[in-house]
Amino acid sequence: MSEQNGTEKTQDNGRLQQIVVFRLGHEEYGMPIDHIKEVVITPAITRMPQTPSFVRGVANIRGNIIAILDLEEKFGLRSNAESEASGSNFTLVIESEEYKMGILVREVPNTLSVAVSSIENAIFTGDQSEQAYITGIVKLDKRLIIMIDIFKVIADQESQVFKKPSAQIAEA
Repeated sequence: MSEQNGTEKTQDNGRLQQIVVFRLGHEEYGMPIDHIKEVVITPAITRMPQTPSFVRGVANIRGNIIAILDLEEKFGLRSNAESEASGSNFTLVIESEEYKMGILVREVPNTLSVAVSSIENAIFTGDQSEQAYITGIVKLDKRLIIMIDIFKVIADQESQVFKKPSAQIAEA
């Protein structure tokens, strides 16, 4: 009884959304399951020159070369000591019509079905343009899961790193 966009209907006609939950720093983050193509063990990453510091490089995943993104670095969620010791063991492969990229995570992410009504609009404290990628907060018992739109995380000037070659050609 699935609908498009990873949502299902419950008996009481409320909507559920399936999300993938992963940890960045000490917090939990989530995104809709339909943004994620697969989860793989992180392969060897080749560093690319003149890329933002949160772009770890590129990796070969199932014959596809994709940019690897470190959201802990992008969001400033760890210290230099953690940065040296960090071993991101898994990569979430994100794919859309325009973008293909990987996101480093330390633990195997899990999936949850959450009521759409349990996703509250985020309350921002600061520059909203810097936090435009936060789409809401899920409250589950004592857990708070920060929902993000991965496609808004990357700024316009950074987006070329993640675009599929066919999307780059179409823009030219």
